[in-house]
Amino acid sequence: MQLVFKNQTFSFELLRTLGYAPYCGADIGECLKTAYGIKSGDFESWYEEWIKTARRVHALADDALAHRQRVSAREAYLRASNYYRTAEFFLHGQPTEPRILEAWSLSRTTFREAIQLMDTPVEPVQIPYEKTALPGYFYRPDDSEKPRPTLIVHGGYDSTGEELYFQVAAAARERQYNCLTFEGPGQGTLIREQQLPFRPDWEKVVTPVVDYLLTRSEVEPARLALMGISLGGYLAPRAAAFEHRLAALIANDGMYTYRFSEKARAITQVAALFGRGVAEYTLKKVMQHKPSIRWAIENGLFTFQVGSIWDLIAATESWSLEGVANQIACPTLVCEAEGDHFFAGQAKMLYEALTCLKTFMRFTASDGAEAHCQFGALLLFNHRVFEWLDATLGIRRE
Repeated sequence: MQLVFKNQTFSFELLRTLGYAPYCGADIGECLKTAYGIKSGDFESWYEEWIKTARRVHALADDALAHRQRVSAREAYLRASNYYRTAEFFLHGQPTEPRILEAWSLSRTTFREAIQLMDTPVEPVQIPYEKTALPGYFYRPDDSEKPRPTLIVHGGYDSTGEELYFQVAAAARERQYNCLTFEGPGQGTLIREQQLPFRPDWEKVVTPVVDYLLTRSEVEPARLALMGISLGGYLAPRAAAFEHRLAALIANDGMYTYRFSEKARAITQVAALFGRGVAEYTLKKVMQHKPSIRWAIENGLFTFQVGSIWDLIAATESWSLEGVANQIACPTLVCEAEGDHFFAGQAKMLYEALTCLKTFMRFTASDGAEAHCQFGALLLFNHRVFEWLDATLGIRRE
């Protein structure tokens, strides 16, 4: 699916931002107006146009709040949060760039302004984790303490905790689920403020989240589900293989391996033939002309806290569910986007490795849902996924 830009990376990220419109995370005209001002493939132009839109919408929200227009303020704060996130997206090539923290912090601040204006409870939480805490949000359908099914959601390679509201949490709450979204190492707060990188043993991240939820009276212990999005489609299955208190698992989209060596075969071949110096020079030239490769590597160095492509390859070499996927015991839904340009074929590999009760759910171009993680079709995605989750957890709708 191509939108405004011929460049696949910019087109997809625009679709991602625009795709949050059904949950008040974007307005179509604002997004298109911003996109038409961007020079395709130019990371600086991307930042400048989105930060301009984010600031304008942020000002609208502040003005609405000052005039006690609660709904208008809430909606504008939500859009501003998403636009600040989008502005920051391509800045990770310079990890000390101050605009990273500035734009990301504004995305978090505006989101927290919005949740104070919501009609149902949203609680920022800090989940004890090793020597620090995992930041999250606990969403409830109402302010009763009635125990409910609870969906745990985390993102992947580049998402933030605030973004997860637009993807899943809003839809979960509307369907009378509690939803706990959180950020782990390599994500959001933990990578930007504490420089804690991704780790392969993700069960060590999810188990403290489950421990925390089981202390809350609003949670049904027997109806806990976990969803991982994008790279989370690898991380969540990894966690579920060792955390057996989960009643259901959703991998969106499913992944079986995440070895950077598989994405960098050409460079490793050049290195083998001509040495690393020639390979690194070649890679720099490629990155100048291929925004997708540039972003993938720069974000990898940022989120894994490594200094070179060779370190990134080494850091991800153990990232495989071989000999692990068959330890998942709970019913599992593996989603696949027909046109996934990041992880084509990975969902089927995960599905075939599972020995638990399993379902394969494909989203196609005929439904306009072929993009990675079904961006542009989130209403359809949530429709189908929550039907499966209701059935799996034995929830009957009256």
